[in-house]
Amino acid sequence: MKLNITIAGGGSTYTPGILIGMIKKRTTFPIKKLVLYDNDKKRVTQMGRFAQILLRDFYSEVEVIYTTDKKIAFEDVDYVFCQIRTGKLKMREGDEKIPIKYGVIGQETCGPGGFSYGMRSIKDMIELVEDIRKYSKDAWILNYTNPAAIVAIALERKFPNDKRILNICDQPISLLLAYARLLGDINYKDMKPHYFGLNHFGWFTKIIDMRNNEDITSKIKEKIKEEGFLPADREKRDPSWFPTYASVKNMLDLDDTYLPNTYLQYYLLRDRAFSHLDGTKTRANEVMEGREKRVYDECARVIKNNSAKDTPILQDLDKQDAHGDLIMDIADSIYKDKNGYYVVIVSNKNK
Repeated sequence: MKLNITIAGGGSTYTPGILIGMIKKRTTFPIKKLVLYDNDKKRVTQMGRFAQILLRDFYSEVEVIYTTDKKIAFEDVDYVFCQIRTGKLKMREGDEKIPIKYGVIGQETCGPGGFSYGMRSIKDMIELVEDIRKYSKDAWILNYTNPAAIVAIALERKFPNDKRILNICDQPISLLLAYARLLGDINYKDMKPHYFGLNHFGWFTKIIDMRNNEDITSKIKEKIKEEGFLPADREKRDPSWFPTYASVKNMLDLDDTYLPNTYLQYYLLRDRAFSHLDGTKTRANEVMEGREKRVYDECARVIKNNSAKDTPILQDLDKQDAHGDLIMDIADSIYKDKNGYYVVIVSNKNK
């Protein structure tokens, strides 16, 4: 059985990572048709043309379509990968800068900025799920849309009986990747994480090395205390991520009961976190001036040359990518009923 996949928010700069994830799994996760759907025609057209060339060159069995039409996007689909951003990056910029102006943390998913973004996202995600269910009642909906915890709670309340909506976030996996690089002798996929909290506001209680069933949590804590903490993909991270990851050591110095998510800095180290914020240039500006430009410049180059065989994006074929690999691994685990271990956002009722 070959699968039909739709990426909602297909014009996103995260789409190439998912495409690379699909190429990695081409022999085990067979795709018949991929649809990139977005309400921004210009962005989805450019990303769609790039995707057609990339998959023509490296996964030619897949038919690639790009569209702004909901029926085309969601009819007879097996999986929908959601990564929408209501208001785009310009509204994210406001979410971050307005609170800073008043001496409050300005962040994409936390505080007043996160609340504002959440109120925008809820309406569009509910509408998106209703559109998907209109055309494909049994499709799996794997949702990255932020703020993930707010969106997850809203969707659970609106669709309490829909058990094929799974809300996920790649930051816990990014942390596992960073732990693996710090230790140097383990693949993050050999780690069994035990995690609780509200997505970003969460902790790892323990991490088990599945190769020998060893609890390696203390090893990770000691390494961070001794050496500090950096992203696994530090070579391509924007500057604002480095104090974010460094904060994990500070939080462990305060309380090392559990391994904290980086986002806890905004709650536990408020003054330190605020001191690293720039009210004139926030993370949204970094993305608009950095990743947005890099990705779309590369899409334009590939389209112009009608070849993706030399695209730098292919470098990720030999690397682990939190965003693209996680959503593909979860989809593959569902498809093959693998019973894999993943950090996902589910209610902890009666547990």
